[in-house]
Amino acid sequence: MKKKLLGFVLGTSLVMGLAACGGGSDTNKDTASGGEAAKIFDQKCSGCHGGDLKGGMGPNLTKIGSTLSKDDILNTIKNGKGAMPPNVIQGDDADKVADWLAAKK
Repeated sequence: MKKKLLGFVLGTSLVMGLAACGGGSDTNKDTASGGEAAKIFDQKCSGCHGGDLKGGMGPNLTKIGSTLSKDDILNTIKNGKGAMPPNVIQGDDADKVADWLAAKK
């Protein structure tokens, strides 16, 4: 009985953890009024950084532009940092999100 319960808890935790990162919703919800960049963030990043940018598993990004430049943010998106994997967003989408986040001051 204990093995089954432990397996259930670990399995549920794994599924919830995987669903939290990189998922997001397909709704047209506009996170903090950033148009396309906000939609990309909502789909790819909000599972860890929160839809309101206040953090969760990932750090708070509400004022990230006051400490990091667009290039610094883009570098983190491309190369990852800490528990954040590299290339969660790529190409033009990464540039849009970095620009949008750099304006958060």
